[in-house]
Amino acid sequence: MENKIKILADNRHAAHNYYLMERFEAGMALTGTEVKSARDGKIQLKDSYAEVLNREVWLVNAHISPYSHGNRQNHDPLRRRKLLLHRQEIDKLQGKTREKGLTLIPTKVYLKQGRIKCELALGRGKKLHDKREAERNRTQEAEARAALRRRS
Repeated sequence: MENKIKILADNRHAAHNYYLMERFEAGMALTGTEVKSARDGKIQLKDSYAEVLNREVWLVNAHISPYSHGNRQNHDPLRRRKLLLHRQEIDKLQGKTREKGLTLIPTKVYLKQGRIKCELALGRGKKLHDKREAERNRTQEAEARAALRRRS
């Protein structure tokens, strides 16, 4: 069976603001109207992060817009959502976020075999000079590719 993945939301700012290291796939515990809204792609991950509390992982600040036909059963757009991971993964993440000063950043939310999943990455914040250096390298690589295309 094919693993068809449909990306619902992408956090492009994550790679710009953090050095992304290890990645984890987590399930999401959502309400009915959140699922319908998420399937429509109405998710914003820009300022969101995940944290480990009481051996549970929670997604914080992820904005899932209210469902258009949800009336009074609609959800709070910014509520904390539980992420579903294996116990060993949670213990590993708890250790790394506490001791090494790393942050859990959601990089994307996607649909996989009918289930909504969230990809988390361990990240260390970039300083301003690191961001400038990365931008400079990207520009140089683009210029080099353009020069190769012109030559051939």
